[in-house]
Amino acid sequence: MTTHQPEPQTPDGEGTGPREGLRTGSLRVVVVDDHDMFRAGVKHEIGARVTIVGEAADAPGAVRIILATDPDVVLLDVHLPGGGGVEVLRQVHQRHPDVRFLALSVSDAAEDVISLIRGGARGYVTKSINADELIEAIERVAGGDAVFSPRLAGFVLDAFSGSIDVASVDEDLDKLSPRERDVLRLIARGYSYKEVAKELFISVKTVETHVSSVLRKLQLSNRHQLARWANDRRLV
Repeated sequence: MTTHQPEPQTPDGEGTGPREGLRTGSLRVVVVDDHDMFRAGVKHEIGARVTIVGEAADAPGAVRIILATDPDVVLLDVHLPGGGGVEVLRQVHQRHPDVRFLALSVSDAAEDVISLIRGGARGYVTKSINADELIEAIERVAGGDAVFSPRLAGFVLDAFSGSIDVASVDEDLDKLSPRERDVLRLIARGYSYKEVAKELFISVKTVETHVSSVLRKLQLSNRHQLARWANDRRLV
């Protein structure tokens, strides 16, 4: 399914003046994700407790809206059209190094977590988080803390201790597109093609096409080898 890419949005009449402080209701948040339904869901769940000052569906749009609104916290997906979350971090921090980012992604793979933290994100949580937990994470990041889901915190510690060879993982994964990586991880976790399609908002036929492409690029024969490949690299 092709996702509609909206223009970056700000609420009518929203100014870009000084921040009001760190009370939850006054925290100014930008939501960046390429799925319309997910952005709408986040806004519905937390919009009464923080001020959503903008949203974007791709990397260039995210950079524009963040620079225009100067939010307290940006909720940032890892894989975005036009450059990805790391590129958003790089461009924004060149001009506004104080903007704080909280990664919010379906991916809990080690290399995604580490790449965004190295890029300057203050935390990383997965989309299984509930609304109360997300509000707490936003508050903590706005206040200067680092926030991780427990499993993801372990990845960061392992990376800095040298027990994860991130460079070799990245080299292998460079062969795959962001969507192929998403499909790879879900298949490796034991998801059926139908479950992957539902999770990623794509058709079963598209899932089959991505799996075939991943197997070809990684020179694997079947999904069992694919799962073993992913587990050996701690991607699931």
